[in-house]
Amino acid sequence: MGIFLLDFGAERYVEVKYGVCREDPERFITSTANNEAAVSAQTAPAAHTHTHDKKADDALEAQSVDSDFLERSYRQQLGAFVILEFGIIFHSVIIGLNLGSTGEEFPVLYPVLVFHQSFEGLGIGARMSAIPFRKGSWLPWVLCLLYGLTTPIAIAIGLGVRTTYNAGSYTANVVSGILDAISAGILIYTGLVELLARDFIFDPHRTRDNKRLAFMVISMLWGAGIMALLGKWA
Repeated sequence: MGIFLLDFGAERYVEVKYGVCREDPERFITSTANNEAAVSAQTAPAAHTHTHDKKADDALEAQSVDSDFLERSYRQQLGAFVILEFGIIFHSVIIGLNLGSTGEEFPVLYPVLVFHQSFEGLGIGARMSAIPFRKGSWLPWVLCLLYGLTTPIAIAIGLGVRTTYNAGSYTANVVSGILDAISAGILIYTGLVELLARDFIFDPHRTRDNKRLAFMVISMLWGAGIMALLGKWA
């Protein structure tokens, strides 16, 4: 976190001091295509009709480039989100089993896990809302159901096997450890690469309002601190 804040602060300082502005890639592609069309129209000694057709063709080509860029961006965002969600799902399975099979720790474990799962849901919901799904796509509904149903189903399984399931057994520890390790690796990667790197440092659409940037950083640190604190009870 300290290295990230130094990197992010240094980058913002350079942006403000030297006027280094971020380019919107979509706008850059569109403007480049339009400039090329304008240059072609000025240098080509053709008839008016031919020039008009050339401009129309260039406009169509620019539109095609924009569509390709948006499609690639959509696939990248969707791929990153699927990785994030499946990491959370692995984690939710263990959480549900532990909650369903717990004993005296239930009064403490239940509110902690409700809080934990609620904010995870808000996190992946915010991430999902930024993905430009196609109109009428069934994929968002499936992804929402996967997250919403995983923990309740795991809790039901935990309740069903609570008399025979030994959370402290060797097999249970191995299975839980493997799933938790996979989940932890995915979530750490997502937090560092998809959140800190992509959303703060490499996002071309990032706000230039210092107050809003400070609020974003403080909110991120506050949320990470609270989620880490939950480990004291969960």
